[in-house]
Amino acid sequence: MQIHVVKQGETLGNISGTYGISSAEIMRLNGLRTQNLVAGLALVIPSPSQYYTVKPGDTLWKIAQQTGTTSSALIKANNIANPALIYPGMVLSIPNTTHSVKPGESLWQIAQNYGVTVQSIVNANKISNPKLIYPGAELIIPKTKPTIEVNAYSYEVGDSAIRSVRDYGQYLTYFSPFAYGIRSDGSLEALNDSALVHAAHSAKIISMMSITNFSQKTLGSNVVHAVLIDQGIQNTLLTNILNVMKTKGYKVLNIDFENVLPADRDLYSSFVQNAVDHLHPHGYTVSTALAPKTSSAQKGLLYEAHDYAAHGRIADFVVLMTYEWGYRLGPPQAISPLNQIKAVLNYAVTLIPRHKIFMGFQTYARDWTLPHVQGQEAETFSPLEAIHRAIQYGATIQYDKPTESPYFTYVDNQGHSHQVWFEDARSAQAKFDTVKDYNLWGISYWVLDPPYPQNWILLGDNFDILKKI
Repeated sequence: MQIHVVKQGETLGNISGTYGISSAEIMRLNGLRTQNLVAGLALVIPSPSQYYTVKPGDTLWKIAQQTGTTSSALIKANNIANPALIYPGMVLSIPNTTHSVKPGESLWQIAQNYGVTVQSIVNANKISNPKLIYPGAELIIPKTKPTIEVNAYSYEVGDSAIRSVRDYGQYLTYFSPFAYGIRSDGSLEALNDSALVHAAHSAKIISMMSITNFSQKTLGSNVVHAVLIDQGIQNTLLTNILNVMKTKGYKVLNIDFENVLPADRDLYSSFVQNAVDHLHPHGYTVSTALAPKTSSAQKGLLYEAHDYAAHGRIADFVVLMTYEWGYRLGPPQAISPLNQIKAVLNYAVTLIPRHKIFMGFQTYARDWTLPHVQGQEAETFSPLEAIHRAIQYGATIQYDKPTESPYFTYVDNQGHSHQVWFEDARSAQAKFDTVKDYNLWGISYWVLDPPYPQNWILLGDNFDILKKI
């Protein structure tokens, strides 16, 4: 896959002709409802070629090692006159490995020899019938991809959520309906999740039971405090959790306790250990969701009780909630700025094993009315709706490089100014590159439901998704 950013005056027909891909296919892959385009729109274009964006400190030798090629092949493929003069931001084409089919060879044998899957060769070469390959055919051998685990939360419980599980299930290791609310007596608020868990199992996805202490009406600090200070209530809660997991078919517990009182920090860590002690003997695993911290001294109700070192030691894995800088009640800004995410990761990897870290990834856009008034709520919708809104109002899409986030401004039909921050193909690719650079174990989406077709195409292009059932 490659990403094409629309220039002023470009049409879908121009782009279609350039890449030899039909306009209808480009529209389908990117979820477009119209052939109208705007400058700055990032489009996913199918391509067997791979590309690499040079980072500070990169050398051709280092890039060659990372991409499975040689320095000389990179020089030839990119017509580089002086290898010492590559620069950050430069996009390099990574030359393909090719294989000439020998008599009697099957795709399975070829795939085994190169350590890739049959399906990846089929996809790269657009093979309609894998049994009908012939001697002498030149096949593109796709690059091997890192394997990761992927989780997605969902706060929908109806038919639309089930459709999302079916549509995107191939990209998920875990699925987590959100959420079972805890009560101060150790009981759980009910969740209508049976159909969702069944749909996940049918798609070979592990269901992850999410529990939380907060709601739209309360921060939940007092509720979780009542649980954390009483061992008997904790045991009641964990017994109730175990019953739900056994009855519904959950295999993983995700503990999302937010706004925990700073004084309850150690009690919270002890509860995670208690959960592990209760659930591990039954073959279940335990994960936690952690606020995005950059130091142990970080102040604030959201952060102080989340002990990265303790959770990293005790839990089987953790989800870093690396989103919500662009808060719905705050001023307009990138929702998941990559520079801020990297600051969190730089801290996290010093205390949590990388093979336990899932990086959070938000899948929604926000539209703020300008000028912003503190406390005024932004409208939240899907990244795909953000693209449609930009096209509707003819807004040029900008891209903020430090945050790796697209945004645009427009004036609505009532004369009100707006600013929209969202995710697109470029920001998704930047986040996937970050997961690779930090050698993280996985990605966790908040949330599955909003339409964002570019993300799933690029996710599959960058990674092999581990399936455990």
